[in-house]
Amino acid sequence: MNARGEETPTVPSDGEPVATKLLRIADKARREPKFQFTSLFHLMGEELLRGCFERLRGDAASGIDGETKAEYARNLDANLAALTARLHRMAYIPQAVRRTYIPKPGSDKMRPLGIPCLEDKLVQAGLVKILEQIYEADFIDGSYGFRPHRSCHDALRALSHAVERGEVNWIVEADIKGFFDHVHHDWLMKFLAHRIADKRVLRTIVRFLKAGIMEDGVWRANDEGTPQGGVISPLLANVYLHYALDLWFERRFQRSCRGRARLIRYADDFVVCFSRGEEAARFHAALSERLGQFGLEVEPTKTKALAFGPQAEAAARRKGRGRPETFDFLGFTHYCGRARDGKRYRMKRATAGKKFRAKLAAFKAWIRFQRNKLSTRDLWAATCRKLRGHYCYYGVTDNFRALQRYGHEVKRLLHAWLNRRGGRRMNWDQFQLMEAQFPFPRPRIRVNLLPSW
Repeated sequence: MNARGEETPTVPSDGEPVATKLLRIADKARREPKFQFTSLFHLMGEELLRGCFERLRGDAASGIDGETKAEYARNLDANLAALTARLHRMAYIPQAVRRTYIPKPGSDKMRPLGIPCLEDKLVQAGLVKILEQIYEADFIDGSYGFRPHRSCHDALRALSHAVERGEVNWIVEADIKGFFDHVHHDWLMKFLAHRIADKRVLRTIVRFLKAGIMEDGVWRANDEGTPQGGVISPLLANVYLHYALDLWFERRFQRSCRGRARLIRYADDFVVCFSRGEEAARFHAALSERLGQFGLEVEPTKTKALAFGPQAEAAARRKGRGRPETFDFLGFTHYCGRARDGKRYRMKRATAGKKFRAKLAAFKAWIRFQRNKLSTRDLWAATCRKLRGHYCYYGVTDNFRALQRYGHEVKRLLHAWLNRRGGRRMNWDQFQLMEAQFPFPRPRIRVNLLPSW
């Protein structure tokens, strides 16, 4: 039975900084994992919302109301006071998300993009600040997506450590079909109620879930899924998968395994490591049924169990089959290899082919759109920023060749499009001269994923 208090004792008297109040909630959540928080919504005040406003991007697109950060800031004090008043008399109604479409890199399809209104962004950010204090105490260690002080690189490093210490012989690679669009609202609210008993918090979240989508001037209801483009969506998704997947794996499935089993998840992208093949097969078979209970479906063409690890690599070498099968996770293709001396097993990784092609397609689309809008110098500087961002993420252990290839292809595309501009052509010699004067970022390994033994 859940422990429940009529009033959350973690909330101090008025006048205490909101940051201190949040720390008290986090401490309470850690100490009492079954406690239901009944008094949280009063924290949605001007102090919390002002901090959320300061962290908003100034160049972000506006929602259906057309309001920008600069416009809202002109009368910030009055705007925040009015917003707080509407929140606390439960008169705040989120507006529909503006839906637009952007090209999907690497294909002819268009990707839907949701853009909330500015005040909706503020309120969602405030709710995230409060709810994070509670759920950071609950989420399992194998969950890495959209959490404070955790990153994709941390998830990749955990995977390297699990595989390379020699206890992993099988991997289950899984893909949930359209996860963010198929979150079941009733189940989500049941999951939230395990920890949140403040009816105003729950009612506000329901309002965001039901706010709907505005497309071409037509409002459309959304009966499932998380708020498109909303900063609260990743947290709600983590709560959903925490109960639908993570706890089931740790408390039931993992305990039934005789060998090692570990789940590593980043949002809806996850892999599970096993030492025993029969347990990997059993998980693969049970996963569809488990997720199906909560309205989710695995993509069968992207979900598989495969032999992977030191034993699989040794068996493939003995049989003259080269390397074992590979799998993709967080934009990288993982494959079995050897250390430089050839004696020790290593799991290596390279930019996944699909991601590599999509990134180049996105750059090509961008430069085609910008080449006649920006000066050569501005176009050059923006390309350098894009390369720097690519190298920061994909510059991980073993991936140097893919970085070089990407840099070479980007420079080739930049030169090709600069050379097409009427009256301002740039031949290869001129391009190299400019590169000597304004060098591109050099590809290098920035993130060490080697396990520390």
